[in-house]
Amino acid sequence: MNIRDNWRIVLLAVFVVGSGVALFAPVAGGATDDGGLTNLQYGIQLDGGTSLQAPAVGITAEGVNVSVDDETALAQNVSAAVSVDPIDVRVSARSQTVEVFSRNATQDQLRDALIAEGYQPDSVRDGVTQQTREDMVQVIQDKVQESALSGGSVSTINGIEGTFISITAPDRDQEELQSLLDERGVVRIYAVHQNDNGSFVQDQVLRQDDFKSIGFARKDQGEAVVPVTIRNSVAERFQQEMVEYGFGQARRCGVNRDSASNVSDVDDYCLVTTLNGEVVFSGGVQQNLATSFANGEFANGPNFRMTTGQNMTQAKDLEISLRAGRLPAPLDFDNARVQSLEPSMGQEFRMDSLIIGIMAVLSVSGMIYLRYRDPRVALPMIVTALSEVFILLGFVALVQYPLNLSHIAGFIAVVGTGADDLIIIADEILQREDITTDRVFQNRFRKAFWVIGAAAATTIIAMSPLTVLSLGDLSGFAIVTIVGVLIGVLITRPAYGDVLRNLILEE
Repeated sequence: MNIRDNWRIVLLAVFVVGSGVALFAPVAGGATDDGGLTNLQYGIQLDGGTSLQAPAVGITAEGVNVSVDDETALAQNVSAAVSVDPIDVRVSARSQTVEVFSRNATQDQLRDALIAEGYQPDSVRDGVTQQTREDMVQVIQDKVQESALSGGSVSTINGIEGTFISITAPDRDQEELQSLLDERGVVRIYAVHQNDNGSFVQDQVLRQDDFKSIGFARKDQGEAVVPVTIRNSVAERFQQEMVEYGFGQARRCGVNRDSASNVSDVDDYCLVTTLNGEVVFSGGVQQNLATSFANGEFANGPNFRMTTGQNMTQAKDLEISLRAGRLPAPLDFDNARVQSLEPSMGQEFRMDSLIIGIMAVLSVSGMIYLRYRDPRVALPMIVTALSEVFILLGFVALVQYPLNLSHIAGFIAVVGTGADDLIIIADEILQREDITTDRVFQNRFRKAFWVIGAAAATTIIAMSPLTVLSLGDLSGFAIVTIVGVLIGVLITRPAYGDVLRNLILEE
């Protein structure tokens, strides 16, 4: 075979081999690592797991003409007026919005608070802004990754009832997923010290954004610890506050975390770490750390260890919250839509999908053979169609795209459209007078290719909106169909043309 004249066949062979490598070669994170036959990842419909779709809790005032300089002050005043934590208020001069992330706040409260500050909002509605939803998706994605939920995905979807945050966790039950998402991951560090009147007070000295790097939770001398480093920009301020609050000397905290559910219960010189308002660490300051505060050396190497006592689970939760960041708004699980599937049922669906796929290929192959009654034409057509599916499987394995039932439907659609295009090519070339030269063959092939190219363009244009709209499973169907069509037009159809040319001109 002349490689120069048949480079399209060679290209098809290269893609088939590459797909085989992507599907079956052992790679880190692939399913073959866990003893699976291929590197394909499966979604909850084919592997079991949980899909949860929940709206964000919040109310939003739009058209609030606030300046950048007034953002902080307005957020503090609104939080006081509606009786919520300051972190539950977000003011944006860029989008001219004010958001309150609390189940207890009402639209009237927010509107009255803004009017009292001299602002006239255009509207106040339930829900949060698009930017907040995007921030939530990013934080949840980080939480999923840090929690080692392989194959998990997070996105926003639009429904009749509004916009939801959609989280999918294959091979995980509903309780496990919801427990990960139920906590917002709000970490605070307080210094408890005596004031001038001799009473113990609590001052927040560090927040989540102040941390530069987070180590891995581990056991050290019997304690569960998380090594942390704070940012240089806040190290000196933190150091000065610790000296001011009396931690420039060693302090032995007499209140442990088991006897204090929240920071207000602590009445001794202590550093207290809270996670979602719950005390996870309450301890003193050892001599070496206190000395570094007093002599100013701490600012040159601002790192220390946070501990959760003996509780390794809380240490891991603390690490995840510090790494992933704070979830801007809580999720409304009361109005959530949950889909959970047992792994055994997912495996049954996987087998049924395989059977349906084989039936689709056999049906198409049978119709092709009945039409042409010539194995020289039908067999290459069938092999080409199967290679298209194989390459598409290789692509899915390469990008680690979790397969669900909607994607299987996309594969079946690719088999059908692929067979249609190959029949168009064969009919255009064979259903006329005999072909005697390569030039005549190429003319007919180009005519056929223009037809299937136009059909492919129409399919891609029709499917494209589904890939960008948040429509759940329809997006997966559209993506698989478009990629399959592109593989067909760019690789398999031209290769089949070369195969048919060799068969006809060699007669």
